[in-house]
Amino acid sequence: VIASTFDEQATRHVQVAEMVLEKARRLVEHKKDVVILLDSITRLARAYNQTVPTSGKILSGGVDSNALHKPKRFFGAARNIEHGGSLTIVATALIETGSRMDEVIFEEFKGTGNMELSLDRRLADKRVYPAFNVKKSSTRKEDLLLTVEELNKMWVLRKVMSPMDDLESTEMIVDKMRKTKNNEAFLKGMNTSGTRDM
Repeated sequence: VIASTFDEQATRHVQVAEMVLEKARRLVEHKKDVVILLDSITRLARAYNQTVPTSGKILSGGVDSNALHKPKRFFGAARNIEHGGSLTIVATALIETGSRMDEVIFEEFKGTGNMELSLDRRLADKRVYPAFNVKKSSTRKEDLLLTVEELNKMWVLRKVMSPMDDLESTEMIVDKMRKTKNNEAFLKGMNTSGTRDM
């Protein structure tokens, strides 16, 4: 584990992030599969905002236009190398903090990953685990991961959940998953007519 704690200077956060990325790239070149867990892309962007030379162009929230280039490059380094390894980057982003800067940073990265998993404090407060919002979470290119039958069942499931409250839909999914052994059993047990009884 390589870490830069909250009490470190922004320059140290940037230095650690760049060191980790370079090390990961070397490992990928040597046919290793590497996963970087970054907590958080928002804090990394804030650190770059403090350390990059100012461009003179400030975006809303006080973000320098140059500050987002390197965090984007960091996040964009994830790839699968032909005849090499792969680099996967799993990063958290802070949302709903009340900070305009955090909103600007989040909007820059929203939609750039292969999946989004939205954590929900209301679920955690109710002790519903895993505490993520099923309706706000998604995977891109899920058609490459699922069979046609599984994909059709997922569409039915989304249709059933769409009129439901976020809390209610996640609780329903968690409850149904606890009653089944695996994903296959979960999908087999679904009512494909599009009604709520699943």
